[in-house]
Order: sequence, then C-alpha cells, then structure tokens
Amino acid sequence: MKKSAFVLTNGMYLSSDAKTAHGLVRGTERFLITGIIDQETTAGKDAGELLDGVHRNIPIYASLDAAWQSHPETRVLVIGVATVGGILPADMLTIIKAAIEKGLSIVNGLHDYLNDHPDIVELANKKGISLTDIRKPKKRADLHFFTGDIFKLSTPVIAVIGMDCAMGKRTTARLLKEACAEEQIKAEMIYTGQTGWLQGNEYGFVFDSTLNDFVSGELEHAILSCAREANPSIIFLEGQSALRNPSGPCGLEFLISGNAKHTILVFAPKRTYFDNEPHWGKIPSVESEIEIIEKFGSKVIALAMNTESCSNEEALQLKAEYEQKLNLPVLAPLQKGVGELIPVLQKIITDGVQ
Repeated sequence: MKKSAFVLTNGMYLSSDAKTAHGLVRGTERFLITGIIDQETTAGKDAGELLDGVHRNIPIYASLDAAWQSHPETRVLVIGVATVGGILPADMLTIIKAAIEKGLSIVNGLHDYLNDHPDIVELANKKGISLTDIRKPKKRADLHFFTGDIFKLSTPVIAVIGMDCAMGKRTTARLLKEACAEEQIKAEMIYTGQTGWLQGNEYGFVFDSTLNDFVSGELEHAILSCAREANPSIIFLEGQSALRNPSGPCGLEFLISGNAKHTILVFAPKRTYFDNEPHWGKIPSVESEIEIIEKFGSKVIALAMNTESCSNEEALQLKAEYEQKLNLPVLAPLQKGVGELIPVLQKIITDGVQ
C-alpha cells in the first residue's frame, strides 16, 4: 500500500531545483501524494496544471499547517528539491522539525543527512518516527565490484543520457517504460538518482552517493538483477548529469560498464550554458555529442527534446527541424509523448541486438 505523503518545495516548485517534486507529481508507485508545500503565490493551484498543464488533483499549500489541516491522514514528508551542494536550508529544517512534531516520518534525498543532525534525530526518536536518507552511501559489504558478466546479457539496454543536468532524462525513461507497457512490451528502468527511487522503481542505485570504484559494479549488478528477476524485453538506464558538464561529467559509465549499445540523447535547444552558468561554458552541439557517444560503441537511436522556454508551436517546429537536420527521430515528450519510438524499440528487440 502506498504511503500518503506531502512534498516540501518551500517556494522552489516553479524552478528546476524542484525536479524531485516534479517527478513525484508526474507519477510514483511508492507514495500517494496528498499535497505540495510551497508558498503563497502557488498555493491553491493544482501541482500538475502548474507543471505541465495536466490536472492531477494534487493541491499546493502555502504552509505545512495548511496542508496538515486538509490532510491529517498524511504520514510522510518528502523533501522535494535538489539544492546546490545538497544542503538542507535552515528554513526547511524548521519545517522538518514541525512535521516531526506532527508525527510525520521524513524522507530526504539530499547529501545533507537528517541522521547527522542530533537535534532532529533526538526529536524523531521522541516521536517514534523514521528518518530516511536516500543518499546515504551503502556499507562496503553491500557494494558490488564489476565482474564483466554484463557482456553475457542478451537483453537490449538503452541509455537515456542528456547534454546537461535537469534535462528530463528520468522523465523520458519513465515515459518510455510506460509507453512500452501500453504496447504489451515488458520494459524496466534502472534508476540512478533519488527521484527514481522515490517514484518506486525497483532496480537501481544512487549514482552520486556511490564510491567511485564501485559505480560500474553497482550499475552492472542493477542491470543483471533486473534482467534475471523481472525478465524484461528491454531495459532503460536513467542517465545522470552530462558527458561534458564540468560540475559532474558523467555518462560513459552507462555506455561502457552498462554495455548500452543504444542511446536516446536528451537536449534543450534553447539552453546555452551548462546549468545556465555562463562561466561553466557553452553546451556543445548535438552533433558533436552524438559523435562522442557513437565512438564509444553506442548508437544514438533518437533525440528527446527538453522544450523549456519554447511555446508548443516552437517545440513542434524545432522537432521537425532537428529531424530533418540529423535524420533521427526527435521526441517532444511533454507535447507528443514518446509513443512514436515504439517501432524502433520493437525492431531492436526483434533483431536481438544488444
């Protein structure tokens, strides 16, 4: 049974920092989201309509007290943001303490662990509630080292990687899994971040909390466990960061250690700089990214477009332009879904190409 949960964004719901909350609004098998706690300017609106125009019956509240008054049955507070450096802001810590006083367990995906705050631990113990730090690293005994058994796997593995952070890699992978299910294709997704776990995905690990020597082994273990236990026809890998984002270059692990012979590349045609920080450098061209990926032995089978700052008309025009220029399918997931890629995926499965 799903646990009822509030999601705390505390004024950040309309920013990309709230991508964890956005993922939970779009769907989760782990929680029943009863409300978003944000601020006065967004309070009273539906979280889904504000996110992407889809009504999802998830109200936004200006405060914890307002949310609690409407849904006193709620049992969990989920931290729904990814802050710079993973630090819990002081004002959020105040809300967390108030939530504990109401008997809410706390689920936190930031690098700032609740269990490292003695006052919060003491209060949680007093109230008999749990503190879950998703990003807390596994013990050494629970980590897996790379074995090479991934090269024996016949199930097609497709990496969904992006050209920057907060591009929609996880959302695209989830939508692809859902589209496959609608066509009676058994697909699974390997999560690699906190939101993938929060959404209820069974197989995966938190990439940026894993000791570097064991990243390839944890990735391999997640894929092989998924293939062995779930027996899917196809597996999608949720990417992290980007190949050339200087704040956290990442992605080749999915191609090499994950042996993903196919890639879906997520890009944002109107984003110029990494993380929108000019001094971090310009995001390179899509063509140059495809060239790098394919040099590492993975074929780019499609692009997926993050349409931030685009009207629907602009998004569809850009989709057509990139399809003509690159001779590849270009998905506009939020405008048109991802169903048009199903024939490509079916062919990969039928051909048995890993």
